[in-house]
Amino acid sequence: MKRLPFYALALGIPCLMCGPAAADDTPAVAAKLAPLTKGSLPKLITIYGQVGPDTASRHSLIAPVEATVTNVFVRTGEPVTKGEKLVELTPSPTSQTAYEQAKTALNLAVNVVDRTRSLVAGHLATQQDLAQAEKNEADARATFDALSSQGAAGAHDITAPFDGIITQLQANPGDVVAQGAVVAQIVQPSGLMLVAGVVPSDAMSVKPGDPVTLTPIDGGSSVQGSVSFRGSFVDTANGLVPVDVSIPQGDSLLGEMFRADIDVGNVNGYLVPHHAVLVDDSGEPYVMVSNKMVAKQVSVKVLESNGNKDVIAGPLDPSMPLVVDGAYQMTDGTPITLESSQDASAASSGGN
Repeated sequence: MKRLPFYALALGIPCLMCGPAAADDTPAVAAKLAPLTKGSLPKLITIYGQVGPDTASRHSLIAPVEATVTNVFVRTGEPVTKGEKLVELTPSPTSQTAYEQAKTALNLAVNVVDRTRSLVAGHLATQQDLAQAEKNEADARATFDALSSQGAAGAHDITAPFDGIITQLQANPGDVVAQGAVVAQIVQPSGLMLVAGVVPSDAMSVKPGDPVTLTPIDGGSSVQGSVSFRGSFVDTANGLVPVDVSIPQGDSLLGEMFRADIDVGNVNGYLVPHHAVLVDDSGEPYVMVSNKMVAKQVSVKVLESNGNKDVIAGPLDPSMPLVVDGAYQMTDGTPITLESSQDASAASSGGN
């Protein structure tokens, strides 16, 4: 065998005849490994909304006749009980005139009926004349009674039809309101719900009955609800599909803002710790696995993330354990040693 001159060795001159290249001297990285395991996480769709009344629980209180608002006894947002006085109305001059005219017309109709009966008895009028007079009396009485019941005869109180919350007051003392105009709106507390919307791409995943975790925006304990309605159209005002979420009675205030996490089912894949998923310079997620104690980078897709767990998918080999800790210090080909706290048997999988 030909020897390399001594001076070449002393100067460190590489020798092309010395055989195979020296082994890679990349330092090993201590890591914690864990077997890749299948699992699932609930798929959550997050929306934000405000507590409002269910359409069925709303009730508008209207002015029965044209009237002047004399007194308002409540404020917007105030809880009220059934029968409580809310607004006092006094008939306007027009309504009072209509009432007096109806009263006069009724008195006249009654007199005509009495006179016609006398004429019929003297054979000076027919039964048909009497029937017409009685019909006119009935019509006049119906008009008079309607105006009386509506409050045209004098001051009239609008009262709460049930225990509820005043959501709107649309009249102030001194206002003149038209017949049929809304004076106030009241809702039943049991009819409160979260009024929100979901982006169209997620809308078809949401179904009535899906469980929902509701968390107040300003902090506080979460409560459980469920989807009660999911629309089938996109609201042009905000670009969202309407979603209503039921809220347990007594757990929210009208107008309160919530974050709602809708559980629309499970997502299956490899279940890994959230911190084991890294992101490359291009913003793409990846994990490191151990190929016979040598690091290997594998690109993955994060299907769902929930707290400290992720469900991922990608070209993963279950025989290659996942690098749980220490991956951020590795590149492809980095030698791996086990952390001193980890038993070798805990990291073994498929011959690794």
